[in-house]
Amino acid sequence: MRIGFGYDVHKFAKGRKLILGGVNIPYSKGLTGHSDADVLLHSICDALLGAAGLRDIGHYFPNKDPKWKNISSLILLEKCGGFLKKNGLKIVNIDSTILLEEPKISPSVNKMKSNISKTLKIKPSQVSIKSTTSEGLGFVGSKKGCSSYTICLLK
Repeated sequence: MRIGFGYDVHKFAKGRKLILGGVNIPYSKGLTGHSDADVLLHSICDALLGAAGLRDIGHYFPNKDPKWKNISSLILLEKCGGFLKKNGLKIVNIDSTILLEEPKISPSVNKMKSNISKTLKIKPSQVSIKSTTSEGLGFVGSKKGCSSYTICLLK
């Protein structure tokens, strides 16, 4: 059994879509980044890569490479799933928490779980997505950005 931990953070900006778990969330701002800046999927990728004893997401998908510009993070997640398979590892579960003050994401959680489970070829019951606020504290609390934490278990 192997445990992995992932974290990602991006700041908000006007003129970008807010993509979390591969779902376009209606909101006045989106997250900045080289790809679609999906903090949830990026934290999942890093947790999976870490549990597999591999390098971080930036190593495999560098933000200086135009090949990854504006790419859907579901594609990055699929490639990470391929790295696991190549190393003979299977996902037991993924547990993520998204930190943001707004918007509320609970209406989109089931679609996020579906996107992740289909991409990684696992059951939706193997994916947990929760959200919380920062109670007005820090950059998340002041609505300047969004972050995500993920742990996973591989066998």
